[in-house]
Amino acid sequence: MIKKLSIWTAAHCAAVVVMAVAQTTTPCAAQQPTAADQAQIDHGKSTYAHNCSHCHGPNMVNGGTITPDLRTFPDDKERFTTTVRLGKNGKMPPWGDILGNDEIADLWAYISSRRNP
Repeated sequence: MIKKLSIWTAAHCAAVVVMAVAQTTTPCAAQQPTAADQAQIDHGKSTYAHNCSHCHGPNMVNGGTITPDLRTFPDDKERFTTTVRLGKNGKMPPWGDILGNDEIADLWAYISSRRNP
């Protein structure tokens, strides 16, 4: 009986501690991009405006067309990179011969910074 009471007391105390810690900690604020991240985002924005906006729209959405709303693109860098390099279903042209790896990475940084899933 005493052993069960000790286990229960220990469990109860542990639960109280966990709840107290949970209530006193504040969630991490969204990380602000560093200067290097912001530079990459800015390069991506410029690359997007020059190469992508005519189909995908200036704000990553071009209503009334078959192009997807890039603001809701899945958080999948590999899929994005492959699609940009190779094109998609004969509807999006391949950009792998036009854009370098750094430019595609910059595009991803820009689009990721604007995602609204």
